[in-house]
Amino acid sequence: MRRALTGLGGTALALVIAAPAAAQTAPADAATKDAAAASSASAQVSTEPDIVVTAQKRENRLIDVPQSVSVVSGAVIESQGATSFSDYLKNVPSLQLVQGTPGQGRLVLRGVNTGGVASTVAVYVDETPFGSSTALANAAELAGDFDTFDIARIEVLRGPQGTLYGASSLGGLLKFVTNEPSTSRVEGKVLGGVEFTDGGDPSWRGAAMINIPLGDTLAFRASGSYRKQGGYIDSVGTAGSAVRDNINDFASYGGRASLLWKPDSRLKVRLSAVIQNLDVDAPSFVEANPASLQPLHGGLTQSQYLPTFSDVKYRLYNATIDYDFGPATLTSATSYGEQLQSVRADFTANLGAALGGPYVYFDQQTESRKWTQELRLASNGGGFLEWLVGGYYTHEKARIFQNLKLAVPGTPGTLTPLPTPAPLAIYDLESRYEEIAGFANATLHLARWFDIDLGGRYSHNRQDADQQTDGALLGASTINGIRSSDDVFTWSVAPKIKFGTRASLYARVAKGYRPGGPNVIPSGAPPSAPRTFDPDTVTSYEIGFKGETADKTASIEASLYHIDWNNIQLAAVVSGFGVNVNGGGAKIDGADVTATLRPTRGLVTSINLSINDARLSSNTDPLVVGAVKGDRLPFTPKYSISVNADYQWRLGNDVTASVGGSLRSLSRQLGTYDPVYLATYGHFARVPAYEVIDLRAGLTFGRYSVNAYVSNLANAKGITATQSLLGVAGLPRNPGGVLTTGVIRPRTVGLNVVVGF
Repeated sequence: MRRALTGLGGTALALVIAAPAAAQTAPADAATKDAAAASSASAQVSTEPDIVVTAQKRENRLIDVPQSVSVVSGAVIESQGATSFSDYLKNVPSLQLVQGTPGQGRLVLRGVNTGGVASTVAVYVDETPFGSSTALANAAELAGDFDTFDIARIEVLRGPQGTLYGASSLGGLLKFVTNEPSTSRVEGKVLGGVEFTDGGDPSWRGAAMINIPLGDTLAFRASGSYRKQGGYIDSVGTAGSAVRDNINDFASYGGRASLLWKPDSRLKVRLSAVIQNLDVDAPSFVEANPASLQPLHGGLTQSQYLPTFSDVKYRLYNATIDYDFGPATLTSATSYGEQLQSVRADFTANLGAALGGPYVYFDQQTESRKWTQELRLASNGGGFLEWLVGGYYTHEKARIFQNLKLAVPGTPGTLTPLPTPAPLAIYDLESRYEEIAGFANATLHLARWFDIDLGGRYSHNRQDADQQTDGALLGASTINGIRSSDDVFTWSVAPKIKFGTRASLYARVAKGYRPGGPNVIPSGAPPSAPRTFDPDTVTSYEIGFKGETADKTASIEASLYHIDWNNIQLAAVVSGFGVNVNGGGAKIDGADVTATLRPTRGLVTSINLSINDARLSSNTDPLVVGAVKGDRLPFTPKYSISVNADYQWRLGNDVTASVGGSLRSLSRQLGTYDPVYLATYGHFARVPAYEVIDLRAGLTFGRYSVNAYVSNLANAKGITATQSLLGVAGLPRNPGGVLTTGVIRPRTVGLNVVVGF
């Protein structure tokens, strides 16, 4: 997080494939045999529909897309009781979440992560890019964790997506695809749920959806949800802090609405809005032994002196217009998005004694308001060439306002502001980001068995920022008009060999980038402090295979990749202010595999495997970061594996039952780069390996369904984030040199009831 103050922040898998076709004429006496074989094959083809994705900004079968893509369907999300990023990680290889507080999560794909403040994974909701494009608004730690009720699917694209999706997609893209309104009939759904967490308060959830045709050409769809999650971390009262149970509860609530107008077969207009709030009462960090990372005080605890919170608001509005001219379709997507966070942190343990004994707290507002416009023209398929050309424009305003304050001491768990004759520390940063880009993509069908996909994008951005400081700790200063600009060309090349219609072998080379920007340097900073920082880029080399049997009882997607990451962006501290700097590079080698088996009717099993060796290829500044060549990138396990199995069977004419389970295992990881920890222990924090077991069962009868689940059955204490040992002003963040770590939710038993009509 970018902060002004230091430290803030046994079945064999056999694939039925055909060799590339060669031009030849079948012998006349073989015609009858060929016809019989074709008839037999047709009888064995599965009725299960092909998975269709919009990864290339047009509808394609998943098996035809020449890159690594995962899809999590709405049905899977509902059956697993998934509501946020952390719930569906087991369904996507290479996807990691670094998180200590709901609504404050960092997405990582294929290990592209050094803990910087600008995002490396782009997030979209349909046609709308979400989150800040700049490194001046904490985008990396504020990935949009949208509610997943009544969603069609989640698409995850691994590898750089700079050609079609532009900036800040170095690692890949996560895209929420929502359900469109339908003119066919009135339909609705109501969900109610309850959860019980080991050692915590109960949780509950309610949601509803309605789809209403407003004639033959107009339809409206809306959904709303409310989720209250009980806390499970206690404040234990060390050093005189508050004694309270289950302080990290939170509420997530909001809704989506969409209006679809299709006056004829050529024109489609869709208006959409998404509103969601996340109100969190305390971070999900626990105090741990810094050497072993084991929780202290006999459980999941922290020491809170005064109440804290983190409130995040998402606001997205979009208008998408499609017009089919026959040979090509023109698409216009206009979006406006807001991401607003208000957070209060307890700094008493860090600064209270140094300031003479009062409670100390820190208020911060982070605001990002973003307009985007995309216009593209895409061919409607068929023939030798499929093509797409487009233009993109974005304009964003962002602000970070920070205020360090004092409160009356001696009343743990309450906050009574203490009047001060002058501000203690105030920091106000306003920034503007503007980008214009042009892009093109083409697929050449050079033979029945060979395609090549080509893409390119030219992007130009310019940024400027103004900074004001005040208070006894920072001093009064004003710096205006800090500027920077970038010009970047990204590209991709992906040849593909097709083995019939059910298998393909592809290679992909692609480049992605993340914008640079201005550094707002405080008065008195040394001349060596960088006034700007440059973009960082990745070049990815990937080879992959996708295949499925004709009856879809078996499928596999496997890829090998090498990534060169150059000029990596790192967070640094200059005169107590957070700035961005460029380091050397990193190299990432890995493999992703997803294999699915349907050995008998109703049984679906899958394995997701990710192997990742992500390491620095050069040294970083020993005082700023401390990492050296060969160090692993933070929170990128060398391997992660998840196994999912679900079985469904009929109990009667209108009744079906299901049972299932998942196992997710992660190897040891490296914690956040922290030079103080390194100097103290001779290495960075080592996050232990852990496994998570989930179970589920369901019953559907007519329009009713009941889904029960157990998450984290074995009550694993997996670590999802580590904070630095030092906080503000170079003083220990917590008393006694304690390290704080984010943890996964303890064992939770839940039940959802859904009624559809």
